[in-house]
Amino acid sequence: HVQLVESGGGSVQAGGSLRLSCAASGYTYNRNCMAWFRQAPGKEREGVAEFDNHGATTFADSVKGRFTISTDNAKNILTLQMNSLKPEDTAMYYCAAAIVSGGYCRPYSYWGQGTQVTVS
Repeated sequence: HVQLVESGGGSVQAGGSLRLSCAASGYTYNRNCMAWFRQAPGKEREGVAEFDNHGATTFADSVKGRFTISTDNAKNILTLQMNSLKPEDTAMYYCAAAIVSGGYCRPYSYWGQGTQVTVS
């Protein structure tokens, strides 16, 4: 049974920083096919940062240069460091993981419950 649990959300003023964590059980982080998504009220869910099937990182244009994705494989934790936060970063943030099959990421099927980030 795979379980992803996010933490680290909260309220911060514009220009501040937050660090989100996602602890996994039943799933081993291998620096590929893992991602952070977010969803603001009234908007569609969007990908924020990802380790792709090669372990390379990709970021949404809106967060490039401000957000960093990383893993602590020993602790099985995925993190999202968010700096220079803006009000438009306000959203519920979700971590997600996918099964790797044939060297490719399957659709993300494991999701955390989300953690709220509010930037004022």
